[in-house]
Amino acid sequence: MLELLAPAGSPEAVAAAVQNGADAVYLGFGDFNARRSAKNFTQEEAAAAVSYCHLRGSKVYLTLNTLLTDRELPAAARLAVQASEMGVDAVLVQDLGVLRMLKQAAPDLEVHASTQMTVHSLDGVLRCADLGLKRVVLSRELSRDQIASICAHSPVEIEVFVHGALCMCYSGQCFFSSVVGGRSGNRGMCAQPCRLPYGWGNKASEYPLSLKDMSLAGHLRELDNLGVACVKLEGRMKRPEYVAIAAGVYSRAIREGREPTREELEQLRQAFSRDGFTDGYFTGEKTPLMFGVRREEAEPRELFALARSTYQGEGENRKTPVEMFARIRAGQPAQVAAQDTFGHMAAVEGPIPETAVRVPLTPEKIRDQLSRTGGTPFVCRQVMAQVEEGLSLPLSALNSLRRQVLEELGKARLAPVSRQTGEFRPGVRYENTRHPPAVTVSVRLARQVSPELLKRKPALLYLPAGEGAAHPEAVRLAQKYGVEVAALLPRVCWDSERKILDEQLCRMRELGVTQALAGNLGPARQAQGLGFSLRADYGLGVYNSQTLKELKRLGFLSATASFELKLAQIRDLSKGIPLEMIGYGRLPLMLTEHCIIHNHTGQHTCGNLNQLTDRKGERFPVVQAFGCRNEILNCKKLFLADKLRDCQHLGLWAIRLMFTTENAPECVQVLDRYLGRGDYKPNEWTRGLYYRDVE
Repeated sequence: MLELLAPAGSPEAVAAAVQNGADAVYLGFGDFNARRSAKNFTQEEAAAAVSYCHLRGSKVYLTLNTLLTDRELPAAARLAVQASEMGVDAVLVQDLGVLRMLKQAAPDLEVHASTQMTVHSLDGVLRCADLGLKRVVLSRELSRDQIASICAHSPVEIEVFVHGALCMCYSGQCFFSSVVGGRSGNRGMCAQPCRLPYGWGNKASEYPLSLKDMSLAGHLRELDNLGVACVKLEGRMKRPEYVAIAAGVYSRAIREGREPTREELEQLRQAFSRDGFTDGYFTGEKTPLMFGVRREEAEPRELFALARSTYQGEGENRKTPVEMFARIRAGQPAQVAAQDTFGHMAAVEGPIPETAVRVPLTPEKIRDQLSRTGGTPFVCRQVMAQVEEGLSLPLSALNSLRRQVLEELGKARLAPVSRQTGEFRPGVRYENTRHPPAVTVSVRLARQVSPELLKRKPALLYLPAGEGAAHPEAVRLAQKYGVEVAALLPRVCWDSERKILDEQLCRMRELGVTQALAGNLGPARQAQGLGFSLRADYGLGVYNSQTLKELKRLGFLSATASFELKLAQIRDLSKGIPLEMIGYGRLPLMLTEHCIIHNHTGQHTCGNLNQLTDRKGERFPVVQAFGCRNEILNCKKLFLADKLRDCQHLGLWAIRLMFTTENAPECVQVLDRYLGRGDYKPNEWTRGLYYRDVE
């Protein structure tokens, strides 16, 4: 049966989830999780939540799913040790460096891959399994066919979101909030720019990035049949009443082997929605009907009051089945035992029974008294009683034995798990290289590669695999000028698209290309299997030195620093492998499964200049990505050519110029400026995040 995982943004939400049937809850403890704006738990509150949940048969998963700096890792390690010792059942991570830290600090703590890891293919799942993760939360964008294919071949558990907010961008690949507003979604502080109005002309009058909330309420049995282990509700920022309603609807449907009723669907809509719900990703119906905004509506007071009644007060809606045993024999203390469905047992002894004067004790009377478990988190399913004839025992004694044995059973359920903990050691520190950084170049289109560009001898040319396969002349031209080419891999490649990428990579191998730049674990594994040497792109979230060490262990030749880091943070990284940074270009803001250009025009005009306009009149180019996806680029170009002295002492192997919307002559002008020649400067430019703090 599907495990139901519910959000808990507060201690009250824990009770709301558990009392309404959630098999597990996920919560934030400290500042290292993807919902830092939620009312995250103190250590005492987290420990109380674990006890509350475990007593009632629910699990607790800790969200540790943000990118962390080197300075933050020791505190995160201490938090992980505390979580392991208090009995947290698993931890969710995004950062490969955090995963490496956990193996030292809390090696016995089960680890799950957060949806922030952007795992969307079997290759990605298999890589996670190699890394020791026990469960993978898939990207929300996958269709039923893709989920089915992954589940059929996955060696680890698969978890999917079934209800709640949909981000427009693939989780873990969104930089809109950080680049534009200084609040990083990868650091748990997303400002949700996707919910704001935009337009395709001069006026921002539409909501082309605001998706309706997801609801797979009509597909629960199908998900179970596909082999999904866990279904997840979104909503740690939402109120406890919402959690109670959503958990109640889904848990009843799962438990009863059905889909939610029309009345239950209406309850979900009233609790929270954006113009209703969508299952478009799951069904493959990626149309404009998936989009919607939050409308102001009157609070459903009666519904919320009913929801509160399920978890407030002394009552218990969450009952764990137990079996009770009693043995009453002459001359021996009365014995009562209890056992739950998880195998926990408890036994107690009471007074010695006396000889009955009038009415002897019977098995029926014992069953009647021991089955009265009201007010406790237990429900008695069966009582087995052995009673010798002619004995008497006060009913008050039986009641006391019942209370005692259930209390002892509760203690058994809360017994601490024996786990190893260790000390996090950052390990050897590598000194920064003193050599000045080289200059590498990435292009979006083969036509941006010219003889004039290649004459400048960039250290490496990153060319999209599809462009290289379709335009072998660009590869040969680079080789003619002695410039090495690396295949630039897509950050998203579904299993249904794997053959296409295979063909593109094989074609590039035939052309003599032996390296690949990967921004995702899935395509990285695919390219490695074809014999390519790997370099890590920004999509892998290099935010700390431990991530660099983990990438080195996985065989990567180099890595790209996250452009959400400041220059000083990049300088201080211990560079176990050569590191480059992006020093020029339109930074990527969103990678979307939707072709929003097609949504607007009804045509795939991705080759034309398409620009989204925001409320301030800023224009964001929208370009085509692999698989008819879209990539939204920043309105201003990152420009550091006049700040290269600041980059000379960061210990970098290279500075990358990332060409997206530039034509071939402009690419040459930019490269010249970074080589110390010319006076090129964009009309509109930004320093990115390299000189300012990111929340």
